[in-house]
Amino acid sequence: MQYLGLMVACLLFTLPLEFVLGARVWRRPVRTLKAIAPAFVVFVAWDLWASRRGTWSFDDRYTIGVRLPGGMVVEELVFFFVVPMCALLTLEAVRSMSAGQR
Repeated sequence: MQYLGLMVACLLFTLPLEFVLGARVWRRPVRTLKAIAPAFVVFVAWDLWASRRGTWSFDDRYTIGVRLPGGMVVEELVFFFVVPMCALLTLEAVRSMSAGQR
């Protein structure tokens, strides 16, 4: 649960960027999906391939124990969404601030 808590904290920490600095990421879901989807798909495929080959595995002691098709744990899938979303929020907030200084 600690890992999922960390992912929620990352989203909550960057959420104010949407409203305070005008990142406008959550308000443009189609654009956001287009930005996040390619990396999400590549990393999910890579993760499934690597875990199937035995390069790494997921220990149920450190996860909530829910496995998705292919053996991927929920935490891994959440990570592949949350990290790019937080990065995108940060990038768009910086862009918004930069545009406001011109």
